[in-house]
Amino acid sequence: MFNFSPKIQNFSLAVLSSLLLSACSVGMALNGHKDPDLSVVRKDMHRTDVELQLGMPIRANTAPNGQTTAVYEYEVGREASTGRAVAHGVMDVLTLGIWEFVGTPVEVLKGDTLCITVIYDRNGRLISATRSN
Repeated sequence: MFNFSPKIQNFSLAVLSSLLLSACSVGMALNGHKDPDLSVVRKDMHRTDVELQLGMPIRANTAPNGQTTAVYEYEVGREASTGRAVAHGVMDVLTLGIWEFVGTPVEVLKGDTLCITVIYDRNGRLISATRSN
């Protein structure tokens, strides 16, 4: 068979390791999610339509008069990006995987988490919505 020198074996192992380690930041950049469309959240909209955009509320309380106050948490600025993923992959290869110590935290810290408080009437129709940070 082939008998490679220890230098070639070590280099090959380093390249292989860098390719295996590149999954974190690259995968995170590829698996973002679309920002919710808050322009569709408006007065008289039904609760099910609001939850199609924002997901399930993190908390909801129903008052004795039948009004429900729901708080939704959503993220903005974490959309998927092929360009960002390619850049992370290139940096991973060039730095033999060391880029992951920078790239992964960059992807984790990307975007913001915001809240919106919505009040519904007893029929599930939106009365008011207030966005907060």
